[in-house]
Amino acid sequence: MPKMKTHSGTKKRFKVTGSGKVMKQQAGMRHNLEVKSSVVTRRLNQEKVLAPADAKLVKRLLGK
Repeated sequence: MPKMKTHSGTKKRFKVTGSGKVMKQQAGMRHNLEVKSSVVTRRLNQEKVLAPADAKLVKRLLGK
């Protein structure tokens, strides 16, 4: 059976840490930033850990 190809869209959006957690960028930092407070924009700018159920699917798409 041939190797499974990595899903190109997934590899651009997620990264796996050394301990195996899947990290994602928080949504909401693309537009309308002038109406959001500085506290909100700083919070949205951090990477978040993906939920375990979603992480399982993402890891399969990444081939890990």
